[in-house]
Amino acid sequence: MSKISGPLLDRIDIHIEVPAVKYKDLTGDTTGESSQKIRQRVNRARQIQLQRFAGEKVYCNAGMQSRQIKKYYKIEDGADQLLEIAIQQLGLSARAYDRILKVSRTIADLAESEIIQAEHISEAIQYRSLDRSLWLY
Repeated sequence: MSKISGPLLDRIDIHIEVPAVKYKDLTGDTTGESSQKIRQRVNRARQIQLQRFAGEKVYCNAGMQSRQIKKYYKIEDGADQLLEIAIQQLGLSARAYDRILKVSRTIADLAESEIIQAEHISEAIQYRSLDRSLWLY
């Protein structure tokens, strides 16, 4: 981790650590969401994004520029305070801020929510785990 620079991490939308799966979990009976349901949800989110960006040179949330982020970032009242606190306390960069906005918009699309809610922002912030771990080194 100490060899990866902050500016490089800033250019990656989502980064999380994935712990090893315990043997008990591999052999257990619990099943997650089916691939078919996940595929349907992702395809629906892609359709939402294609409709949103019709007539623009952007095809998905990841391709948004600052102008589009401002235009399509509809947030519920008070949820922006969560993002402000995270930026200040975690010392995230302006580029990380933009990435969080784009990812939270995508999470809202997956939930078929036109408004970005605090839970969407919170989840997007969690996907910046390597930003936070840099402060440990």
